[in-house]
Amino acid sequence: MSDFPRLANLDYLPYLEGGEIANEWQQKIGVYAIFDAENTLQLVDYSRDIYLSLRQHLVRCPGQCYWLKGFMISRPSRSILEEIRTTWIAENGSTPPGNGAEGDRWHQPIDAKAAMSSEEQQQLAQTDDLGKIKLLKKIARRVEAEILATLAHRGVTMEIRFNPKLKEQGLLDVK
Repeated sequence: MSDFPRLANLDYLPYLEGGEIANEWQQKIGVYAIFDAENTLQLVDYSRDIYLSLRQHLVRCPGQCYWLKGFMISRPSRSILEEIRTTWIAENGSTPPGNGAEGDRWHQPIDAKAAMSSEEQQQLAQTDDLGKIKLLKKIARRVEAEILATLAHRGVTMEIRFNPKLKEQGLLDVK
């Protein structure tokens, strides 16, 4: 028997407390499980800074981040972290969406190009490199505003800043 808790034995913790992710996760190494509003498991993952990972997931999948469970370890050990993640997923009985078909949505930068109108797609195809950068930044800013509005509606009060360099490629990722 390994000396880490079963997922079912951990308490559900609110993803947000007072509009922010709890500071107790900052710079902590461990495994965490994210649940939606109906307590359905969405993702099991591990991180060297759980707080930063939780912030990324909240921005990328705000509708699925309502509850979490976590287990911190004092020293980084990929093999231990992977063992816990694998055990928790098996304990769930099925692969959570974020560990399967929706993995990229949870782990990769947001591609604002997916929100382009057909006119913007035509404009992108017919412009020079500088024009493409300006158009992609404009689209990324529009998608960023939509994300920030969604987060504000969820009650998020912590500052969310996106990497400005990635906007030139039409991508959004928390800085």
